[in-house]
Amino acid sequence: MNSQHTSELAEWHAFNQETIEALIEDGSDASKAHTIEYHFASADFELLEKAAVDAFKAGFEVGDAEEFELEDGEEVFCFDAVVERMLDVDLVNQDTDKLFAIAEKHGVDYDGWGTFFIEK
Repeated sequence: MNSQHTSELAEWHAFNQETIEALIEDGSDASKAHTIEYHFASADFELLEKAAVDAFKAGFEVGDAEEFELEDGEEVFCFDAVVERMLDVDLVNQDTDKLFAIAEKHGVDYDGWGTFFIEK
């Protein structure tokens, strides 16, 4: 693993920690599983499709790719790899490691994750 890869993964792990802490601080119900949507993007639909197949094989529900236009006019395709997870940084880091590796393998962008607030 090269140092840029290691550094970028460390940044995603820090993002995971900060995001989970913020959700819990804001009162999202940490005793319930959250629907976590991990984001992927690429201008190359075929590469993105291969990443989606690998994400599915890794146990994630994969949404249909959607096309978006960026501010600079470039068109990109995106999909989400979705899973139910507790707000546990170790579990989210494990998912991030797997999905980041899939993105690297296929030359697409891993773009973090999001979830919805769950009322207590």
